[in-house]
Amino acid sequence: MVDLDQEDTAPTTLNMSAKKKELMSTAMKRTSEWIFSQEIPSDVTVQVAGVSFSLHKFPLVSKCGYIRKVVSESNDADVSVIVIPDVPGGAESFELAAKFCYGINFEINTENIAALRCVAEYLEMTEDYAVGSLVERTEAFLNEVALQSLAGAISVLHASENLLPIAEEVKLVGRCIDAIAYLACKESGNDIAMSSTISNSKTVVDWWAEDLAVLRIDIFQRVLIAMIARGFKPYALGPVLMLYAQKALRGLEIFGKGRKKIEPRQEHEKRVVLETIVSLLPKEKNAMSVSFLTVLLRAAIYLETTIACRLDLEKRMALQLGQAVLDDLLIPAYSFTGDTLFDVDTVQRIMMNYLEYETDGSHFGYKEEDGYISPPLSDMERVGKLMESYLAEIASDRNLPVSKFIGLTELIPEQSRITEDGMYRAIDIYLKVQSFM
Repeated sequence: MVDLDQEDTAPTTLNMSAKKKELMSTAMKRTSEWIFSQEIPSDVTVQVAGVSFSLHKFPLVSKCGYIRKVVSESNDADVSVIVIPDVPGGAESFELAAKFCYGINFEINTENIAALRCVAEYLEMTEDYAVGSLVERTEAFLNEVALQSLAGAISVLHASENLLPIAEEVKLVGRCIDAIAYLACKESGNDIAMSSTISNSKTVVDWWAEDLAVLRIDIFQRVLIAMIARGFKPYALGPVLMLYAQKALRGLEIFGKGRKKIEPRQEHEKRVVLETIVSLLPKEKNAMSVSFLTVLLRAAIYLETTIACRLDLEKRMALQLGQAVLDDLLIPAYSFTGDTLFDVDTVQRIMMNYLEYETDGSHFGYKEEDGYISPPLSDMERVGKLMESYLAEIASDRNLPVSKFIGLTELIPEQSRITEDGMYRAIDIYLKVQSFM
């Protein structure tokens, strides 16, 4: 191939008026260079995504099955205009395909390979029409370069999201997902990917977790499922899920009362993301921090996700309630009707789950043979102290019904109370607030 920049510009180019050059579209300028380099007039105009390309039939039909069929099947023996609808990647990818037909060099990289592979398929630029076809060239780059690294495979997969369904038809999406799953396990090391030690695995995936966060949620889910299928332990995906959630839920105002400041379409998208993330959370205790689970639960309540999603998060929080701090339980009430300041019902369910878990470790699916150990008394004491602090905090809410306040106090087991001071303090605050009403 000859690089266009190294070719001599034909005399015709020099004779073109400056005014005419100025009025030409960018695409027309580029294609004009191709035309003049051939020193023969254009005999066909190809229209793609609103852009017109003045080209020559011969180089196109020699390598492009789609255009060859259009020309040969046309009732007009001298067809001069060809409109190609729905070209993958639009005018930019068609331009590269046209350059390929003209034998003009251009760079194939991880940014354009997805569009090139799809447009090559769409335009039928296969070995059936020319040896060394664009399909063959793109396949070689995918196999030998793009899919050999995590960064490359993720980049191609991200670009493929805008090229559906043809990216699925040419198996580009599936191949990228398989490559990412294989390389992630390989990069992390079999000793880590297959390990049962949670604490040692969290930092392993941090360096590529952020790269995965650019993917669409359904594609992201498929990648994680493929990684698990290859032996990657689910708990090791915690940092990936955390980074993805932080990015996807950014800008969500979930820390105060008032009108929702989010468009319905965005709310739906974030709801789908959140429900998917929760479905992917590792089941192992301590795989995710309580503070992160709290953020997810607040978002789930705010976005009005499915009840199953919210109950799942409540149970996960109950499992690690001994690690929680007061702020983790101060979940705003999102009823927008001006009643209680905090979502007391949710905290009550979390506490009930904790007590059930404390008496029956298998309640959450963690049997003794799976490593379940009954919480020590110190854990119960921490939870008792936490709930007393919570009671004291919500006691100042004059809209809090006495039934809810008493219901929470009755949930705190006596054996968790080192002294009665915290309980008396909370009751005293509540009575003083109510007396001023």
